[in-house]
Amino acid sequence: MKEIQLGLISRRTAFSLIGVAVPATMLTVSGAVAQTPGMERREERREDRQGRREERRDDRQQLREDRRDTRQDRRDERRGIVDQPATTGSAAPK
Repeated sequence: MKEIQLGLISRRTAFSLIGVAVPATMLTVSGAVAQTPGMERREERREDRQGRREERRDDRQQLREDRRDTRQDRRDERRGIVDQPATTGSAAPK
């Protein structure tokens, strides 16, 4: 007759048992939505922050372009270059 030895299970055996058990329990889990209201609020706040960052970035870019245009206008004025108004036709005044 064989004696059953009680003792500690090795880590290798434990992990192999867990590896078999985990997929079986994953199949029985319901398809409930994982997101909680708190997670949704966090996501909304994150999106709001990202939107504010993009607005600030766009505002800074526009400010840089405006400053560049202003500097160019001043340079042109110092050099005596004046923007001529665009004409819409080739007819000369009579």
